[in-house]
Amino acid sequence: MSEKLTFTYREKKDSIYLSKTIRSVIGNALQPDDEDKLRKHIENGITEQRTQRDMFGLNPVLSSLQTAWIAVDEIGLSRDGVLAILLYHTIQNDSNAINVIENEFGKGVATILKGLVRIQELYKKNPVVESENFRNLLLSFAEDMRVILIMIADRVNIMRQIRDTDNEEARHQVSEEASYLYAPLAHKLGLYKLKSELEDLSLKYIEHDAYYMIKDKLNATKRSRDAYIERFITPIDQKLKDAGLHYHMKGRTKSIHSIWQKMKKQKCGFEGIYDLFAIRIIIDTPEDIATLSDTELRKLKEREKMQCWQTFSIITDMYQPNPKRLRDWLSVPKTNGYESLHITVLGPENKWVEVQIRTQRMDDVAEHGLAAHWRYKGIKSDENGVDDWLANIRSALEVGDNLQVMDQFKMDLYEDEVYVFTPKGDLLKFAKGATILDFAYHIHSKIGNKCIGGKINGKNVSIRQELHSGDTVEVMTSNNQTPRQEWLKIVKSSRAKSKIRLALKETQVKEGRYAKEMLERRFKNKKIEIEESIMMHLIKKLRFKEVSDFYKQIADGKLDVNDVIEKYLEVRDHDLNLNAPKAAQSASDFEFESPGAEIARKNDDVLVIDRNLKGLDFTLAQCCHPIYGDEVFGFVTVNGGIKIHRKDCPNAPELRKRFGYRIVKARWSGKGSNQYATTLRVIGVDDIGIVSNITNVISKDEKIVMRSINIDSNDGLFSGNIVVQLEDTGKMESLIKKLRTIKGVKQVTRI
Repeated sequence: MSEKLTFTYREKKDSIYLSKTIRSVIGNALQPDDEDKLRKHIENGITEQRTQRDMFGLNPVLSSLQTAWIAVDEIGLSRDGVLAILLYHTIQNDSNAINVIENEFGKGVATILKGLVRIQELYKKNPVVESENFRNLLLSFAEDMRVILIMIADRVNIMRQIRDTDNEEARHQVSEEASYLYAPLAHKLGLYKLKSELEDLSLKYIEHDAYYMIKDKLNATKRSRDAYIERFITPIDQKLKDAGLHYHMKGRTKSIHSIWQKMKKQKCGFEGIYDLFAIRIIIDTPEDIATLSDTELRKLKEREKMQCWQTFSIITDMYQPNPKRLRDWLSVPKTNGYESLHITVLGPENKWVEVQIRTQRMDDVAEHGLAAHWRYKGIKSDENGVDDWLANIRSALEVGDNLQVMDQFKMDLYEDEVYVFTPKGDLLKFAKGATILDFAYHIHSKIGNKCIGGKINGKNVSIRQELHSGDTVEVMTSNNQTPRQEWLKIVKSSRAKSKIRLALKETQVKEGRYAKEMLERRFKNKKIEIEESIMMHLIKKLRFKEVSDFYKQIADGKLDVNDVIEKYLEVRDHDLNLNAPKAAQSASDFEFESPGAEIARKNDDVLVIDRNLKGLDFTLAQCCHPIYGDEVFGFVTVNGGIKIHRKDCPNAPELRKRFGYRIVKARWSGKGSNQYATTLRVIGVDDIGIVSNITNVISKDEKIVMRSINIDSNDGLFSGNIVVQLEDTGKMESLIKKLRTIKGVKQVTRI
């Protein structure tokens, strides 16, 4: 069982001092009974043993006071932020307590506490915290920016307190996180002083020898460095005074972390780093700047820039500048609000020296970031993104943590991005509105093409489900799934859209290739040569903009192949003027059609399908025109009906290969009594008389009706298709034999 927290004499003394110091700064923002209620919560947390020392043995009450002072002094937080920091250790294991705190201290404090709890839950997912994505996830996930500011302040305080800890492993882990997570966050928010402190302390704990080597060498060279700085600035000092400028100068030594990084980058020793320091010239800013109007402030900024460039001119007249090292952040400030003019000049003893020129206002912002913004009224920027974001934070701090103002910019910078986890803990970034399908295609094209849905935080969802920051996302697939056109409206990312279009195109090409092969085979069966120009004319006449769309409709069954062939012949005859009258009569001039004849009803004869089933609704396939007596099989269509094909149908091999599971047995039963249409192909000598003989032979048989005859002639031969109605295959074979005996007939075959 945990022991009740007790204070050492030193801890009690430091806690009392910090309490008074914080009260002296934010006392006006506190409500009359805040301190009494806060003391009660802390005492209850200690009494109920919910408040315990951390893994370093640090007192949580004192630590929270130290963190609160950093948040007040370095960042500029006020009532809500401070109370949230001091209350957090009392509710870590009691989430219901947040509701009580909201009733006692207000929604602002409760919102921050909820954010802190939420961030701790995010850590439990074991993400790769050193990634840029995780830093951005924290910024978007926290919702209220004060949560991130408090986390940075807390990490700075921990790094300050763990110098003498015995828990080396924990100190190493905390230091690594400070280096690759909290220092970059502090830099992004403009907290440059805290960022440098985090980096230096991380180096001190992680690479102890390197830190103290550089520190010792800096101490050893301090006297000579200070003497050189004095020689450098003395002549400048007089010139600036003569110009009537009010300013002060100081030398700034590079941080130990920066020097170490430069040593590693340049692969040299300490002595190889020549720009160990920079000279900073800071021009005075009026103390009453906060009372200036917008117009007066704008004029002040213009005067500040003019004074900075005047200082630049004076220095470069005295020392030779390096034009390649000029950095102008006056004309165009950095996205985080940083304004300054950097030049590098050749000083005494031919040493290059960096000089930074700025005003006091610019220096405060550069040193203290967010905390400086609220000290200066009306800081605005024409830049988007971080500038606007920081300006909003400045407004929030200026009014003392007002929750309504904070709500105005809840992560405006990252409103278009969401960060989600894979099941393995990897962190991925997507545009706002991205769906499960976007996630699937981000993983792999094959995963996206087979996606049928997914799981978000263990709950099944559809492919349309939108992603939200912090979600853990898993994709569900099926081998039967294929991409669809409507998916393009579901996905958000251009990457997913392009992959879907590619998959659809590949499917369309495949289906189009099959449809084209089927069409060519049917043309070949009918002994019709395909002319590319005529086919293109037909496609255009059918109002298709793309050839692929034409073949897709054939593949989808929206265009009947027989209709296409019929229309092709019409276009061909028109284009080649085959219907025009000819000087000499030939067999092709013969036209016949029996409009009165009717095709027999399809179900008057008994057709046994599958396992001796009779009376089923079926249709006769137009591709092979089966008649009574043919060996046939049934094919179950997508609409559920059955289409009867001849076993020697030109499409039979492909149907069996691709749709074998839809083939059913079929056979004729009883005796054929109806008439069925079939087509005979006749080739013979080109003479109109031979056609008359053919029609006479057919007309003599009262049980055979000729429906139509189409003739084409070429080089003295004619070829024609004769559509006749007859009862069965016996009648058909008898007719074929009679036609073959006609003089001039070369060939008679069934199509």
